[in-house]
Amino acid sequence: MADEYSDQEVCNLENGEANKGSGKEIWNVKTPQTMSSSLLRKKSDPMLVSNVRFNILKQFLANLQEVILGTKLAVLFPAIPLAVVADFYKFGRPWIFALSLLGLTPLAERVSFLTEQIAYFTGPTVGGLLNATCGNATELIIALLALYQNKINVLKYSLLGSILSNLLLVLGTSLLCGGLANLKKEQRYDRKQADVNSLLLLLGLLCHMLPLMFRYSAPPGTFTANSTLQLSRASSIVMLVAYISYIVFQLKTHRQLFESQEEDDEEEEEEKAVIGFWSAFSWLVGMTAIIAVLSEYVVGTIEAASDSWGISISFISIILLPIVGNAAEHAGSVIFAFKNKLDISLGVALGSASQISMFVVPLCVITAWIMGVSMDLDFSLLETGSLAFTIIITAFTLQDGTSHYMKGVILFLCYIAIAACFFVHKIPQSESTDNLGAKPSIRFMAA
Repeated sequence: MADEYSDQEVCNLENGEANKGSGKEIWNVKTPQTMSSSLLRKKSDPMLVSNVRFNILKQFLANLQEVILGTKLAVLFPAIPLAVVADFYKFGRPWIFALSLLGLTPLAERVSFLTEQIAYFTGPTVGGLLNATCGNATELIIALLALYQNKINVLKYSLLGSILSNLLLVLGTSLLCGGLANLKKEQRYDRKQADVNSLLLLLGLLCHMLPLMFRYSAPPGTFTANSTLQLSRASSIVMLVAYISYIVFQLKTHRQLFESQEEDDEEEEEEKAVIGFWSAFSWLVGMTAIIAVLSEYVVGTIEAASDSWGISISFISIILLPIVGNAAEHAGSVIFAFKNKLDISLGVALGSASQISMFVVPLCVITAWIMGVSMDLDFSLLETGSLAFTIIITAFTLQDGTSHYMKGVILFLCYIAIAACFFVHKIPQSESTDNLGAKPSIRFMAA
């Protein structure tokens, strides 16, 4: 019996059952993002490693089985070494771009899994902060690498695309599929959570619009680049303060508003850590490093892919990058909508959009400030207009606390219309950079 327990303990790598006896309390920290990703996971078979004789090897193989094979997206992992090989042997750059995008898909889901595992050991507050910070790790890493390579246009386009994708594509398909699957049921959700996220997004929209309105309101011939840059930096600080307040609101003072009311007792009993804290932390560091490598490939080859495929950089960055990068999380959101659990679906879509708008975007502006790079919040007229209509339409859609498939149809068609706009928005690379605010600051400040 002791040997049997030892095998089980090694297989689970210090899971919840093993730690109960040690007096260490394991917290169950769930967010909509981690719950949506969990639907794409699969249980491992402990018999696969039970015959291994050496405990260290057995532990490593069990770890490998949980992290690499514990997802239904494991079939995409070969794209990672293929992307590295393609870069090493100087294959076509569009191939490197495509393979890197495919490789990022399972990595994004695995980061969500690993942060959830760490959260079991760190307590609800630290676990919630970790999930909030790493929830959009792929977008953040791509943005920082684009900033490092001074590709401000790619950075702004990709972050804008993440917001539009979450609010229109993810939320729209969730409401559409959920409404069709529950035609005879009234789908309801908690308006309080939606209201908080809508207010946060509207504040972010104001901070995005102010530099644009400031530039257009200036008299002709006035040098506004420096003032716009200062306004953007001040607005970014306001946005970060608002996001920190939101985290405190979500994790401390009004935590009950963000906890799903749909979880049953059976699901609660099954939830436990499957790998240990240090194992999860080590894998998280390794996965983050791999994401950084693939993200560098994506940023470095996006222009070549655009030229080869005949697709504008704006379309690739705004449409393709967010769809592929968050495919796992998005699929989970739709599945929960099928199950009539709209609170979780809304938490995924609105939570991710709020995090990108109020944390990742201003963080990039502040980081650029530290690096001496001129990045502002002026996303140009077309991009800011698309963002404004998206947030306003989403806020109107969620105002009554009920849902039906027609709301999903409208949001999804809005996304198609915006995608079509950026598909035909083919402008030269130099003009694209100028339109998004990288060159104007140099041109105006040169005087």
